[in-house]
Amino acid sequence: MGLMLFNTLGRKIQPFEPQNPGTVGFYGCGPTVYNYAHIGNLRAYVTHDILVRALRRAGFTVTHVMNITDVGHLSGDNDEGDDKMVKSAKERGKSVLEVAAFYTQAFFHDLERLHILKPTVVCKATEHISDMIDLIKRIEEQGFTYFAGGNLYFDITKFPAYGELARLRLEDLKAGARTEVDTNKRNPHDFVLWFTKSKFENQALVWDSPWGIGYPGWHIECSAMSIRYLGETFDIHAGGIDHVPIHHTNEIAQSEAATGKRPWVRYWVHNEFLVLDKGKMSKSSGGFLTLQSLVDAGYDPLDYRYLLIGGHYRSQLQFSYQALESAQNGRKSLMDRILERVKALPDTGEQSLKAFENAAPDLMRRKAGIYLEAFNSAIEDDLSTPRGLAELWGLLRDPEVPPGDALAGAFDMDRILGLNLAEEAEKRRGSAEPQELVEEIERLIAERGLAKKSKDFAKADQIRQTLKEQGIILEDRPTGTLWRRG
Repeated sequence: MGLMLFNTLGRKIQPFEPQNPGTVGFYGCGPTVYNYAHIGNLRAYVTHDILVRALRRAGFTVTHVMNITDVGHLSGDNDEGDDKMVKSAKERGKSVLEVAAFYTQAFFHDLERLHILKPTVVCKATEHISDMIDLIKRIEEQGFTYFAGGNLYFDITKFPAYGELARLRLEDLKAGARTEVDTNKRNPHDFVLWFTKSKFENQALVWDSPWGIGYPGWHIECSAMSIRYLGETFDIHAGGIDHVPIHHTNEIAQSEAATGKRPWVRYWVHNEFLVLDKGKMSKSSGGFLTLQSLVDAGYDPLDYRYLLIGGHYRSQLQFSYQALESAQNGRKSLMDRILERVKALPDTGEQSLKAFENAAPDLMRRKAGIYLEAFNSAIEDDLSTPRGLAELWGLLRDPEVPPGDALAGAFDMDRILGLNLAEEAEKRRGSAEPQELVEEIERLIAERGLAKKSKDFAKADQIRQTLKEQGIILEDRPTGTLWRRG
């Protein structure tokens, strides 16, 4: 079948065909590093990771570019509010670059814990100001700009295709636009390419430019850096669904205005929101959840990855701790299945389980190949990880599939799913608890439960302490008590 992707530009699933055979240029919107990434943000990067893995599995050489926004992103995507980086720096008593460095490191630590492959190119906005200025000059030379109140604006009325990605009609934008704070705009949906000190007198980071000392607008950053590393047209641009109406719409307008080439990007891939009971998760609303907050609650980062791949990237995913606990239990059961297969292997001494990762090509003529083929079809069908996960479970449950074949197939599927199955299995194989100890721990947990029911809290605390002294940590959940090595 070949890889099929839902293209937001056109709103339909299309066969993926790169502009240059065998190679793919892919740009994924990166973070604005003024705070920790919340788990809703991280859904986008897991989606990007699945996409890159799928492209490489299909035989493509992928250049994956990710930006780091460390200047210019205002709290409102449409040029309103304060600069997120400056505001964060003031609150923390640090310089903007210190804040950016800290949260950039934290972000990549989160990606590592989620087993997300590092991009081919990571580019910081502050290191590409000259690229942005050069691109803005090209836009200006083509007649798409005007200067007002100290800022250089993009005039959307000069670009007839404006809003095509979001299916916005230019006539409606002109007729129904609300009043904006920025009265310098001819049209409220015009956007800033370059701010000067007339916008923020005490802006922390500024550069000289043909339009005065100032700094770039947020939207121009992604256009300049993607063109720098991928060329004036490239294959895939990805990001959250919230980027469609403003950020990505503006990127298209300014990029195509500068180069005169359409389409600037051939495929647009957008993931849906992770939602809480009260709606979309956002940092501005406060109380957002970070990956570390899940770890502090007793979950492994890969439990969260398992939760994400259990839903399709284009469907909203409801987050709750109950759902995360189900994912945790599901991943544990998956690892138990794999360990059962490991124990059933013929005696191979201390052979590393990694050896099975390269055995998948030999499976296609055997029973495991049926599951591998179905898995590949699921991933090729717009990255359907829920179906892919179901095929993994089917493979591991099938008693007719020999243990070695099951492991080889599972580890091959994991090249897409990214659950680190081989290393996790190797780790658990070497540190499995003796059955007698497991039974004793479970007996004490049950005894503690009875003590709590009879309100003998002293005895319950004593059992917890006894287990703690043995290196066993108890975690009370609504669905029961779990234990782990401390």
